[in-house]
Amino acid sequence: MRLKSTAKQPGLPLIFLAGGPGGSGIRQTRGPALPLFLALREVGDVILLDQRGTGLSRPVLDSTITWDLPLDKPGEPRLLLPLCKDRLRTAAREFTKQGVDLSAYNPAEVADDIESVRIAIGAKRVNLWGVSYGTYIALTTIRRHDESVHRAVLTSVVGPDQALLKRPTAIQEQLERVEAALREDPKAAKVLPDFLAGLRHLLEQLDKQPVSVELTDPRGGKAVQVVVGKWDLQFFLGNQIGRTFSLKSLPAFCTPLLRGDFQPLAKAARDFRRGPVGNLMAWQMLCASGVSEQRRAEIERTTDGTLLGNAVNFPFPEIGDALSLPDLGSALRAPLQSKTPVLFISGTLDGECPLADVSEIQGGFAKHSSLVVEGASHGFDLFYFAPGLKGHMIEFLSGGDFRARRITMTPFRFNPFKVD
Repeated sequence: MRLKSTAKQPGLPLIFLAGGPGGSGIRQTRGPALPLFLALREVGDVILLDQRGTGLSRPVLDSTITWDLPLDKPGEPRLLLPLCKDRLRTAAREFTKQGVDLSAYNPAEVADDIESVRIAIGAKRVNLWGVSYGTYIALTTIRRHDESVHRAVLTSVVGPDQALLKRPTAIQEQLERVEAALREDPKAAKVLPDFLAGLRHLLEQLDKQPVSVELTDPRGGKAVQVVVGKWDLQFFLGNQIGRTFSLKSLPAFCTPLLRGDFQPLAKAARDFRRGPVGNLMAWQMLCASGVSEQRRAEIERTTDGTLLGNAVNFPFPEIGDALSLPDLGSALRAPLQSKTPVLFISGTLDGECPLADVSEIQGGFAKHSSLVVEGASHGFDLFYFAPGLKGHMIEFLSGGDFRARRITMTPFRFNPFKVD
C-alpha cells in the first residue's frame, strides 16, 4: 500500500516494517498508527507491506493447530517442551502438505523482499521505519542492502543477537521499575505496597504447593481443574511486564493472587495451554534468527538470583528443533557496521527491548541519534503516541542533526481495579 506524499517535491519513500514477527503493516492503517503515517507523507511516500506469510500475503501461515497441553499438571518446561515441539511439527506439516517451503520464511528473505519493493517502486534509495521485530528486519536489510537505505528509524530496537532470547537480568530490572511505578500510583501503592516481596512469597508458595482451580474448558463448556505452579507465574508475569497494555493490568492480575484467589493465573494458563500455535511465519523467523553461544551462555550464567528466572524465554531456543531448519548462522548475528544514519527510539519502561540493549548496537553506526521516551513502554505509546514524536521523525528523515534527545510521556497509570 502506498500513501502518496503531500510534499510538492517529495523526498525518498519511507517503508514501514511491522513487528511481531507476524504483524501486518497494511492493517496498521486501520488503527491508531494512521495519523502518524499520514503526517510522515510530508517527507515522501509512505509504503506499507505485509511481510511474506502475514496479512494480505499469500499463502498466509496462520495455523489451525492448537497446543492441547494438559490442564491437570502445573506448568513445567520438561513436561511442556516435548508436547509443544510435537504440536509445532504438526502445524508445519499442515503447510508442507500444501506445497509451502517453510525454509523461505526467514529474515534474510524478507530483507531481500524489501529490496524488491524498492526496485518495484523505482526508488534509488529508501528510508526505513521499523518497530519492535521490524527493527530486526530493518537492520538485516541494512546489512544486506546498505547502499539502498538512506536513513532508518528504529523504534524499540531488537538487535542482531537479541531476537530469540531475553536477558533474565533485564526482566529483573523491569520488575524493579514496575515496583517503582506501583509506588507512585496512590491506589496501587495501597494495595501492593511491596510488590517484589509479595511476588517472592507467591513464588515460594507455588513452588511448595501448586494450586488447582476449577474453570470452564472452552472446548465443550465442562468444568475442569487447572493446576498452576511456580513456573506458570514466572512465565505469565515475564510476558506481561514488558508491554503497555499488560503492564496497566498488572494490579488487577496480581491483587487476587496475593489474597489467595488464583483464578487470574489459572485462566492465563488455561488460555495458553488451549490456545493456537499461531502464525508459522513468526516461529520460522524467530528460530532462523537464532542466538550466539556467547549470549546463550550469558543468559544461563545470570539467571540465578532473578525472580522470574529463564521462564520468559520458553520455549526458545529448543523449540527450533521441531522445524528441522538450521538458523541462518553467526553472520546474521554479528555486530553491524554501517554508515547509514539511524535514529534509535527507546522507552524507559520498555521491558521487551530495554535501553541497555540499544547501547550494544549504536556503536556500529557512525551516524546515529537517540530519542529516549521517559515513561513509555513497549506498545502504541512508544510507537505512535509519544509527544513530539512526529516532529522528531520528520526532522530526522528530512536530514536533521544527530543530537540525543529526551521527551516525557504523561505519568504512567494502571487500569482501575476492584479492591474488596
